[in-house]
Amino acid sequence: MALDFVAGCFGGCAGVLVGHPFDTVKVRLQCQDVTKPMYKGTIDCFRTIIKQESVFGLYKGMASPMYGLALMNAIVFGVQGNVQRNMTDTVLSHFIAGAAAGTIQCVVCTPMELAKTRMQVQGQGQSRDSEKKTRLYKGSLDCLRKVYKYEGIRGIYRGNIFTVARELPGFGVYFAAYDQYCRWFTPDNSDRVGLVGLFFAGGFAGMTSWFSTYPFDVIKSRFQADGVGGKCKYKGYIDCITQSIKVEGIRCFYRGLNSTLLRAFPVNAATFMVVTLILRMTRSDDNDESYQRTEMLAESVASEI
Repeated sequence: MALDFVAGCFGGCAGVLVGHPFDTVKVRLQCQDVTKPMYKGTIDCFRTIIKQESVFGLYKGMASPMYGLALMNAIVFGVQGNVQRNMTDTVLSHFIAGAAAGTIQCVVCTPMELAKTRMQVQGQGQSRDSEKKTRLYKGSLDCLRKVYKYEGIRGIYRGNIFTVARELPGFGVYFAAYDQYCRWFTPDNSDRVGLVGLFFAGGFAGMTSWFSTYPFDVIKSRFQADGVGGKCKYKGYIDCITQSIKVEGIRCFYRGLNSTLLRAFPVNAATFMVVTLILRMTRSDDNDESYQRTEMLAESVASEI
């Protein structure tokens, strides 16, 4: 069990380093005012942020996921691994184990994403020197401290309902898809998927998961970013959905999707590769049955393949 958590920590950190610039672009596109758009699309958003805020603008708010995502992934991979080991090896069991893990990690995920989102949207279009003079939050921890001071624990967990609505099915799809892709990428003459297979299985699993739950993420981001630098625009979740559809139509639910899918492949490929390789290296010489059952996901490819 402990090794699952350690592997999850390292996998989470690898994912943050690879994907945070794409996440910043995703949040900016999700939250921008479409009546006065600052960015025309994914590429323009990248270009504009670098031009106006320097490359460091792409890494705004990274401290929050770096602190929280390591713990979050430790919880996810730890819970998923232990739930899965008490079930038969099927795609459905991976979905159930993933859904359980995704729900539990929302305790960490919601505050982490609140701080990350607010850090990402503050100071848009300002140089680093200019932003330092006007910024509301000095960092992720300062953001959480100020939110708690003025809004209490309810403010810290702002957007939690849609975070759970995203994570419960999202992580179920995430792990189930990864298991299925591993089965497809396993050679006929082997019972273990190779490094290339791990890379593509992780990347495609991440893209599949995000595509299946993306509308929930859009509403979550808009609701969490609401009020930064001005008055709150939305009265609640329903009002956020209603206003978004009224102004933008159904397309509002897929703002920033291109950036998200571009981010999902390398981030999840890196995460799953790191986790699985750590487990393989540390358990490859152990023949104990309990250790064999403990090896995660890619190690449990069906024997019929």
